[in-house]
Amino acid sequence: MLANSLDASAHCGNLNKDVHLPATSRHELLDFIAGELPRWRDDPERPKNQSETTLTEYLCDYLTSAAHMSEGWDILQFRTEVGDEQRKGRKIDLVPKPCGTTIWIDGRRHTQYDSLLPIECKRLPTPKDKDRDEREYVFNEYASTGGIQRFKAGHHGAAHMLGAMIAYVQEETTTFWFKRVSEWIQAIIASGQSGWTAKDLLYLENDNELAGITIFRSTHTRGGGLQEIALRHLWIRMN
Repeated sequence: MLANSLDASAHCGNLNKDVHLPATSRHELLDFIAGELPRWRDDPERPKNQSETTLTEYLCDYLTSAAHMSEGWDILQFRTEVGDEQRKGRKIDLVPKPCGTTIWIDGRRHTQYDSLLPIECKRLPTPKDKDRDEREYVFNEYASTGGIQRFKAGHHGAAHMLGAMIAYVQEETTTFWFKRVSEWIQAIIASGQSGWTAKDLLYLENDNELAGITIFRSTHTRGGGLQEIALRHLWIRMN
């Protein structure tokens, strides 16, 4: 486990300390987030709110606290509404960043000003409003706000090859929404939408019914000369 492999003296909270992490560390980070999601949902101190923006703000607060109290992850902080590295006008819902140290992954240096990976957050179902599309987890016909759509277009995470999406499942079941999301993607493919193929479908990785957390994975081609991006989908049942 990553927490057990880190040298405690290398992340004591002082700036300019270097920590070298394995290439798999981002996946382990997503495992950490997935493990904390049910605890955040069930936290009696969490104010009751269904707004996507507010939920993500509360999740950011919780994850930062959880990381600081967790050996091996206290080198991290979490931020909301962070500008994308390559699309400055775009905001990423949630990003982990180094805190009090410099993190090296695959020979790349990350300081407190750098995002380790981009995370998009969505509600299921999508709220009904002007310019909203019920398929917004995947695609928005009226704006470039679809979750997977943003990653495929390089609007989010163009500098990354791994990203994540968190779904706040507020109605129905994850089985219901997995079927709906699959149908939406298949319909987009059938419509001839450029760049969409069966490769964009989600595949189940793990379903923890007791904790109410389901994890999917997907891989997506991108235009503009960008390499493929892998996504992990963390669905937390809020109801």
